Amino acid sequence: MKPTRSRLKKPMAEAVQRYTASIAYDRRLAPYDIAGSIAHARMLGRQGVIPGEDAEAIVAGLEAIGREIAEGAFPFRDDLEDIHMNVEARLAERIGDVAGKLHTGRSRNDQIALDMRLFCKDAAAQVQDGLSRLRKAVLEQAEAHVETVIPGYTHLQRAQPVLLAHHLLAYDEMLARDGERFAGCYGRADVMPLGSGALAGAPYPFDRESVARELGFSRVSSNSMDAVSDRDFVIELHAAAAIAMMHLSRLAEELILWSSTEFGFVELDDAYATGSSLMPQKKNPDVAELARAKTGRVYGHLMGALTVMKALPLAYNRDLQEDKEALFDTVDTLTSTLDIFAAMLGGLRFDPERMRQAATGGHLLATDVADYLVKKGVPFREAHRIVGELVRQADDQGKELGGLTMEEYQRVSPEFDRDVLAIDVSTSIAARSLPGGTAPRQVRQAISEAKRRLSDDG
Repeated sequence: MKPTRSRLKKPMAEAVQRYTASIAYDRRLAPYDIAGSIAHARMLGRQGVIPGEDAEAIVAGLEAIGREIAEGAFPFRDDLEDIHMNVEARLAERIGDVAGKLHTGRSRNDQIALDMRLFCKDAAAQVQDGLSRLRKAVLEQAEAHVETVIPGYTHLQRAQPVLLAHHLLAYDEMLARDGERFAGCYGRADVMPLGSGALAGAPYPFDRESVARELGFSRVSSNSMDAVSDRDFVIELHAAAAIAMMHLSRLAEELILWSSTEFGFVELDDAYATGSSLMPQKKNPDVAELARAKTGRVYGHLMGALTVMKALPLAYNRDLQEDKEALFDTVDTLTSTLDIFAAMLGGLRFDPERMRQAATGGHLLATDVADYLVKKGVPFREAHRIVGELVRQADDQGKELGGLTMEEYQRVSPEFDRDVLAIDVSTSIAARSLPGGTAPRQVRQAISEAKRRLSDDG
């Protein structure tokens, strides 16, 4: 069955057949293609476009084909080009010429648009589930480390002490926004294009709304030309995946740094690390490193999708065949990374003492000393200058700010009293008690709110 060549005099060259075939990868769309065809056939029968008994025979044949595919018994044929022709040819083998009525009023253009939208809806929901599992793992670690102090960094230099829980909650915020983006992806893919035909719409009394309801769509497309040529929803899924992978790459990089001997903040579970083929002592963070690299792979797919769509005139063009392999790989890469990160985070073993020691060095309390002067009425810029001078003196003596004497403080500014010596890591963290800050009270409240949001999202 090769109806697409009825206009042509010569058979397709073998090289062209190999070049244009997509069945090697678009077979992944088989469940969606069959579901769409079943809904279409039922509608054709209900509307009297084809006899009811023919519609019933088509549906029964398609359901049998669906079982064949699920069981791995379907005889896929490369010479039939794509999933649509493979299913239709197999249907003809099963029920005879009546199979040809299935394609009434339908084009492969609106058929593939339907399949892709169904796939993207499922993919968006799958990613949201993965994000929820990872957020749960992040929140469990945060809840376990509400008292654990860690140096906060800017420019990868120690900056101010914060709670580890506060640091981890930053990733929950990122992942929550990722979930919102994929919810948007789901919504914009949730448009039923069947009935658009090749580009102009179908000349039959179709009930598009009933097909949409059967397939779980909330609405039907408004413009047939846009419906068959739109791949915005694919690009948006790539973009949301690229942002999510960017977030995961940031977490990956911190795990790589923190698990190094130089930091020593965390140890990875052995099940999520690798050894060296040469050096027996090595424990490498390969999972995090691969996630860091796979991020670039997803970025590339986004750029590829944008380039496929660049300057395409309306309506359908064969260029759109190139939207599938990259999309499948993006979805697989992101979902597998989310799953393995959720499991890996649960096995992390942090070293609170090592992190607290790091938070007490490097003059991390300098800003607190400047804030102390501000509360005494000193303008902040002047306080900044005074504390900078104190830091230079402490460095010259190989001390931390807290190691300076009262006389040394007062020699730089008479505004210092003995209570400046009470400033430490705990007072620094407790002072940041505004909403969104790192004070323990705020962090506990943030964890509760994050758990509530996660429950609502679920």
